[in-house]
Amino acid sequence: MSLKVMILAAGRGERMRPLTDTVPKPLLVAGGKPLIVHLIEQVARAGMKEIVINHSHLGEQIEKYLADGSRYGAHIAYSQEEGGGLETGGGIFKALSLIDTDPFVVINGDIWTDFPFDRLPTRLKGLAHLVLVNNPLQHPQGDFSLQDGQVLGEGTARLTFSGIGVYARALFAESRPGKFPLAPLLRAAMVRGQVSGEHYTGRWRDVGTPQRLNELDRELRQTPAKS
Repeated sequence: MSLKVMILAAGRGERMRPLTDTVPKPLLVAGGKPLIVHLIEQVARAGMKEIVINHSHLGEQIEKYLADGSRYGAHIAYSQEEGGGLETGGGIFKALSLIDTDPFVVINGDIWTDFPFDRLPTRLKGLAHLVLVNNPLQHPQGDFSLQDGQVLGEGTARLTFSGIGVYARALFAESRPGKFPLAPLLRAAMVRGQVSGEHYTGRWRDVGTPQRLNELDRELRQTPAKS
């Protein structure tokens, strides 16, 4: 079964200003192409060709640039969010009507990685599966702990959430339309032992500032990702 993918692209990108005053963060370029195009091409190569993208800030630019996704070997549908966006949880919940697989994949639109998306689980024992990475310099405290394949909100040897996850629709069973974060839903599921995870040690970058965008751009021009 090929899972449907949602790429989160509704953020304002405050830390990326002034770049994001005129260009939405997912369309910022590194290695000769926009960040979101790197992700679209990767998931399409992994066989996941049905993609939903949410947007808010300058979202019309995203739709105009990516169109229907056919030039990337994908089919893209869009979920438009008014009033500055709905945060991660609210954005995913609003887009559920466009997502017809259970579970489904969600990816932050402001990361770059060479993670092999075809290895993500297509079935879940619980409510979520998270890909964790080594803590980057800007986030040394990490987010979660990984023990025996289970992700825990507490614990030592913490890792950072990569922004790549597989979620069951049931994770949002009690949700209501509106603006809300995803993290509390995940933490509640962790307490019940319903979040599995894996530790990826390959290339991954959180492209959150102009400096990190420039660093990634230089890196990709020197050592491009393998297709």
